[in-house]
Amino acid sequence: MRPPVVRAVVVNWNGAHLLDECLKSLQDQDLAPGALEIVVVDNASSDGSVALLDERYPDVRVVRNAQNLGFAGGVDAGLDDLTAPYVALLNNDATLAPDALRVMVEVLDAPENKDVAAVTAHIVLTEHDALGRTLINSTGNVLSRAGSAGDRDWLSVDGAVEPTPEVFGFCGGAAVLRTSALADTGTFDARLFLYYEDTDLSWRFRARGWRVLYERRAVARHQHSASSDSTSPLFRYYNTRNSLVVFARHAPWGVVVTSFVRQLAGATRHTLLRREAPGVVKARWRALRDFLGFLPKVLADRRKAWHGSRVSRRSVFALGVADAPHPEYLGRSEPTTGAR
Repeated sequence: MRPPVVRAVVVNWNGAHLLDECLKSLQDQDLAPGALEIVVVDNASSDGSVALLDERYPDVRVVRNAQNLGFAGGVDAGLDDLTAPYVALLNNDATLAPDALRVMVEVLDAPENKDVAAVTAHIVLTEHDALGRTLINSTGNVLSRAGSAGDRDWLSVDGAVEPTPEVFGFCGGAAVLRTSALADTGTFDARLFLYYEDTDLSWRFRARGWRVLYERRAVARHQHSASSDSTSPLFRYYNTRNSLVVFARHAPWGVVVTSFVRQLAGATRHTLLRREAPGVVKARWRALRDFLGFLPKVLADRRKAWHGSRVSRRSVFALGVADAPHPEYLGRSEPTTGAR
C-alpha cells in the first residue's frame, strides 16, 4: 500500500457520545484507498471512549495519554512519527462533508499554493437560528484591535457573506495543515492546553512567510461547545490567559497593552457587578495572575518567534483585523479561537 497522504488527528476527552458521527465522517471521505490515516488521541477519558474505539474502530489508531493534555498537547501527541505530507484536524464534536479533505488537499497541492501552510474549512453550526437558517461558526481566525482573536463570520447566515480566500489564521476545529510548514515553525504549544493554540500557530506561520487560505467548498458541521462549556471557569481561565499570552508573544506593543487593560477592566467590572458566577470571576483573576507569572518566558518567546522573520508584526496584525467586523465583534456572543 502507498503511504497515507493525510493523517487526521481527533483529540478526545470524555467524548464517547460524539465519536461515532465524527469518525464516520472521516471514514466516508472520498480520498483514494489508503490515503487517509485516522488517529484519535484520548486524553485519559473516563467515559469508556477507549473501549468504544477498540470495539467499533479497529482500523483507527488510538494514542492513549495518561493525563489530559488539552487540545494543544493532544494534537502534538497525534503527530508522533508523522510521515504524511498533510495533517487534518477535526474536533470530536464536528463532522466533515465527504469531499472536504480532498478539496483542501487539492488547494494545498496547487502549484501556486506552495507557500500555503494551512487550509481552513467552511464550518457551520449544527444548530439553526429562529428562522431555521444555517449559521456560520468559522471561515478562519481573525484578530481584533482590542487584542483578541475569534472566528471570522461568527453567527453570520450561511450564504449571506462572501469571505475572502486569504485569511489571517486557520480554525483548529476543521483544517488541513502542511507537514513541511509544521517542521518549519514547530507544532502547537502544549503549554496553552486549550484555546488560542491555533491563533498562536497561525501567527508563527505568518512570521515565517507562510499563508493561510479558507476553502468554501470544504464544509464541516460543528456542535459548538459540545466538548467544552463556554460558560465554565475552565473556559474563562484558558481563554483569558491564553489571549494575553499569545498577543504578548506576537502583537504590536500597543495592542498588547490594550488587551491587558481590557481583561483587567473585565475582571474588575464582573467583580463589582456580580453578574457572573463567582467561580468564573475567580478564573478571570487567576488568568491575569498566571499571565504575569509567565511574562518573562512569554517575552523570550516573543523574541525567538520573530527573530529573522520575513514580515513585520504590524503587517500581520493588519491582515488579521482586515476581515474582523467593526465595531469589535467581541459583543457577538464572544467567538473564540479553536471552535471548541
